[in-house]
Amino acid sequence: MVMITALACSVGGFVLIDGQFRTSLSAQAEMVMTENALLRRTFLRELQFSGNLDEEGAVQLAERTAAAAEERGLRFRLADSRGQPLVGSHLPGESALSQSLGEDRQGWEVLQNNGRYYLHASSPLVLDGGVVYLENWRGAGDLFTAREEQYHVFFYLLMGLILVSALAALAVSAWLSRPLGRLSAAARQMAGGELSQRVEVSGDDEIGRLSRDFNQMADQLERQVGELTDTARRQRDFLQSFAHETKTPLTSIIGYAELVLSRPDQPELVQESAACIFREGRRLEGLSRKLMDLIILEKEALPLRRVEMPAFLERMAGVLRPRLEQEGIRFEIRTDPGTAEIEPDLMESVCLNLLDNARKAVPKEGVICMEGIRTAGGYCIRVSDNGRGIPREDLARITEPFYMVDKSRSRTQGGAGLGLAVCQRIVTLHGGTLEFESELGRGTRVSVCLKGGGDV
Repeated sequence: MVMITALACSVGGFVLIDGQFRTSLSAQAEMVMTENALLRRTFLRELQFSGNLDEEGAVQLAERTAAAAEERGLRFRLADSRGQPLVGSHLPGESALSQSLGEDRQGWEVLQNNGRYYLHASSPLVLDGGVVYLENWRGAGDLFTAREEQYHVFFYLLMGLILVSALAALAVSAWLSRPLGRLSAAARQMAGGELSQRVEVSGDDEIGRLSRDFNQMADQLERQVGELTDTARRQRDFLQSFAHETKTPLTSIIGYAELVLSRPDQPELVQESAACIFREGRRLEGLSRKLMDLIILEKEALPLRRVEMPAFLERMAGVLRPRLEQEGIRFEIRTDPGTAEIEPDLMESVCLNLLDNARKAVPKEGVICMEGIRTAGGYCIRVSDNGRGIPREDLARITEPFYMVDKSRSRTQGGAGLGLAVCQRIVTLHGGTLEFESELGRGTRVSVCLKGGGDV
């Protein structure tokens, strides 16, 4: 910015000063040429009047008028065709004379002698028997001096202008780059892990739009990093829970197997140990089966078909009703007529998991209710109980693999924390939603909302 300003002002100032100088020089030159023309007409008139139009008469006339002309500040001379002076004042800078005026030696030129400048005019004077040249000159040093002074003044003004422009450019650049500095500082802080860093948005110019884009990028980055962190935490918890869930039954199996091997002569102990080995083996089998379901469901595309939901839910109720009655739990079922597009075997697994979880949560003489509710454009399966309930802080995590609200009770009842994770994946593949409502001490309600419902 400073260089452009300096260049523009330098060119403009030079053009202005040079133009003014040339105008003044042309005016002075015109004055010198006017004086030359007046002298030339005067000489011709006097020579014609005297009747002596030769070179000798011209020299005599010049001698008579030279002194009076110099008193009026007019310097002139007569020179022959070779440039040698015939009469008159001495002409400064004679060596440059013929180079500027050309062969006819008519016109004006600038002569310099010892640092001083002169305007010199010349014109031919045609006489009988030859041609002499009438030359006059005038000092022009004031024009060149004025130009030099103007150049000096302009130089100092230009230096001042450059200084002011530099300070102004520095102030403007600092003002403009301040938001960029904030952006840079925020970027460094984000690179150091401060993902909550944001910048102030001021104005709607390019920097303002860049600030908004930076904040949007920071929001997206913070959200994605949060999701990655949460995913990594869930994976870590999954691996830790998986290792723990497999270690416990394996430890029991190995321990009871060593006991059988060390005491084969005690039938009762062998039978009890075998029962424990069988029970823990079944637990490992159920754990591996549910893990396999999770792996398969990650890749599987479900072939859905329309199913009458009342009959489907009645069949699910018939599977668990004897066991619920045996444990003293009252089981109720209410269904609306309607259909839904489901994969029956997988949806059966969802219903049985939800009913089994409700069975584990309610005390004796508790109540479990399964409802089939037709909704606008869908069908909802709802399982509710009056059991222990789920704490509010656990509701968001109960569908994570191996997550258990009450780990000791779940393991005692044969749970591993995978059932709801499988249910969540199955419902997602159906394009539905799995919703939980619970209150401690009053019970839980789980809703499976499916799309594609209709009349029977």
